[in-house]
Amino acid sequence: MPHTHASSDGVIELKESLRWRDVAAVAEGKRVILSAAALARVAAGDDRRRAIVASGDRVYGVTTGVGALSEVVVSREAQSALSHNILRSHAVGVGALLPPVETRAIMVAAVNNFAHGRSGVRPAVVAQILDLLNAGCTPSVPRDGSVGYLTHMAHIALTLVGEGAAVLPGEDRETEGVATLARIGKEPLRLEAKEGLSLVNGTPCATGMGALLLARLERWLEWADAIAALTFECLEGQDVIFRPESTTLRARLGMALVAARMAKLLEGSARIEAARGKRTQDALSLRTIPHLHGAVRDVWANAADCVDRELASVTDNPALLDGPDGPFAMSEAHAVSPDMGLAFDQLGVAIAELGMMSERRLDRMLNPVLSGLPAFLAGASGAESGFMIAQYTASALVSANRRDGFPASLDGGVTSALQEDMLCHATAAVMKAQTILDRTALILTIELLAAAQACDLVGCAGDLAPRTRLIFEFVRSGVARYADDRPLAGDIAGMKARLAETPVAMVVSE
Repeated sequence: MPHTHASSDGVIELKESLRWRDVAAVAEGKRVILSAAALARVAAGDDRRRAIVASGDRVYGVTTGVGALSEVVVSREAQSALSHNILRSHAVGVGALLPPVETRAIMVAAVNNFAHGRSGVRPAVVAQILDLLNAGCTPSVPRDGSVGYLTHMAHIALTLVGEGAAVLPGEDRETEGVATLARIGKEPLRLEAKEGLSLVNGTPCATGMGALLLARLERWLEWADAIAALTFECLEGQDVIFRPESTTLRARLGMALVAARMAKLLEGSARIEAARGKRTQDALSLRTIPHLHGAVRDVWANAADCVDRELASVTDNPALLDGPDGPFAMSEAHAVSPDMGLAFDQLGVAIAELGMMSERRLDRMLNPVLSGLPAFLAGASGAESGFMIAQYTASALVSANRRDGFPASLDGGVTSALQEDMLCHATAAVMKAQTILDRTALILTIELLAAAQACDLVGCAGDLAPRTRLIFEFVRSGVARYADDRPLAGDIAGMKARLAETPVAMVVSE
């Protein structure tokens, strides 16, 4: 049975569960609906919850408090108040607000979790989240403050009950929660037992933002290969390394893919043809492009698989199950995700290494002893500094990435009076990897601008491969040749934005 189905109008229908690409698509603006089967699962979960509450059994977060208060019994009359108070007490996020696209990613990942039918929230709760998503109303969610997943969802959930704040489509100011609901014709929800806990529980933060990061990184991996190809050509690299006779010696899918892409990008290059045999072998920053770029792709694929498995999983605690004597609640630790933390810690390191290699290629282009190009790619050496200081920036970004490469999953963290004494920080790992990607994208952009400058200085544009010539022309369609020592900050920011929104396939057919 398919997990999802995209209808003809672009609406994503959740059947069994979403995949990471679906989450990213909804985050970017697509609408999402639940299938009849998914709605039935949510309703069945609600029935289980009601039966468990009626039984009077002691259940974490339903008939007891939460965290270290899990042994404190809460009366049936106070269970609704507990649900509301969980949202209020957990809404302690601080700092700048998440971008709307990231908040939307978290919201749709939460809907996916509830659609498994093991959380016990009413269909009305899921519908309220979907109504906000599909109307483009984005709750205001501070970026920092949660050890893993609590504060982000608490701020989102406040909007469902008419509290908190949100930003409405086409507006740049916040609107109070009750007014937000009124704008879409909805009333604040009165939560029932367990719903408050379910709304702040699970792994939608790491899963949602992780899906968005995967989509962003996928585009930058394409550009990383294209940028490396132009640099490789400028430095007259020895293209023997891209031949299948070499790449098939290692059983690495990513390496073989990158080598084939590089060979295709450089096909028909007069400059590469003329340089064959000029050197016995190139420096490692050129020779290991297939190995490193390919390894990053392999790590990306592992993280993508991890997110899909997370979306297919129940990540609520407690989970509501069916037993021989009727529904029951099972306390477990499914809201903790060591595999997500480990996967995205590894991905962050991989992205950082991608940036490190890019900076090394950049440095080779600027060093006339190594490149044979004008020093620092300056038009008038001495009077102009060229890309000298841009390389300083790239080096600083590499160093910052190195500092952020420390695994979030090793941070530990002890909370709630030793009840929660082991934390895996999956959300932090994802957010850290996104920061590393933002820096690496800048490093790659600087390398691309320098490679285009090198082409201009040696007048080799006519000798480029047809595909790399299109990349060069793409750069020059937005950024003029650097010949006046103008501040490069604007060029870097503008080109990074263009690369982020332009797939390589729109520039060059591979």
